[in-house]
Amino acid sequence: MIRVLFFASLREQLDCTEVALAPECCETLAELREHLAGRGDRWRRALADPSLQMALNREVATADAAVASGDEVAFFPPVTGG
Repeated sequence: MIRVLFFASLREQLDCTEVALAPECCETLAELREHLAGRGDRWRRALADPSLQMALNREVATADAAVASGDEVAFFPPVTGG
């Protein structure tokens, strides 16, 4: 399974902290994001944000990063300092 976590305002928009997906659903983070967006309008809107950040196994990653069984993926809004 691939463990997918949602943080900050994204978690609130989706009313979801995490989901588990079969690794067969996708080969890359981009495909995983698209797969999740297929869950409905709320998911599509939340995941369409171009500033959304992704991490793979606790390292910031790009959309073309490969995912596999046992991976942990996180989606979160950009972090700003102040």
